[in-house]
Amino acid sequence: MSKKRILIIEDDKAISDIVRDFLAVDGFEVQTCDNGSDGLKAALSENFDLILLDIMLPGMDGFAVCKEIRAKLTVPILLVTARTHDIDKIRGLGLGANDYIEKPFSPAVLVARVKSQIANYQRIAESGGNSAAQIVRATGIALNTQTLRVSANGQEKDLKKKECDLLAFLMQNPERVFSKEELYKKIWGDDTMSGLATVAVHINRLREKIEQNPAEPKIILTVWGAGYRFAG
Repeated sequence: MSKKRILIIEDDKAISDIVRDFLAVDGFEVQTCDNGSDGLKAALSENFDLILLDIMLPGMDGFAVCKEIRAKLTVPILLVTARTHDIDKIRGLGLGANDYIEKPFSPAVLVARVKSQIANYQRIAESGGNSAAQIVRATGIALNTQTLRVSANGQEKDLKKKECDLLAFLMQNPERVFSKEELYKKIWGDDTMSGLATVAVHINRLREKIEQNPAEPKIILTVWGAGYRFAG
């Protein structure tokens, strides 16, 4: 079995060397770049199983690199950040990163996170999907269907599993109108009339979490007499 290849894009050589050594001990093949431009070039020209990407890079920062990589590749991206503000983490996830880890971190923990992300990617690929399918984006919303993380209106929101399933389904079918019956059958696996109130309750909860003004929704719209649609 060939070694898994990791690309580290990190301008702090001490950190880069430590992470590289820990990954190498675990059997990974590691390549390093100390700036965003070179890291992006390497990411797009070679095959890697995961990219460790620092946010604060000289010149082209990690956000810009992440956006460019995700536009072309589905490879897992793990952001490494010294920033503690949630908005920076949300921005990274919204640009397509799969997860993030904060500095200072334990190298052993980082290696465990790397293994977990690669394993998740492989499971999805083997089931006929790909890592990009984990991240659904539309109308300023970024939803990770695996971690149940969603960012909307510049803030990270907590979703329950069924709320996540419902939102992801609507986002993947923008502008299409779905009746309550259709949504209940699709998300809950049942077509009985008793579940229609459940759909309405979950729609209201989603609006409270992702709409700027839930009383006047602009994202999940009611089509009177027909059902609901996601404004794409």
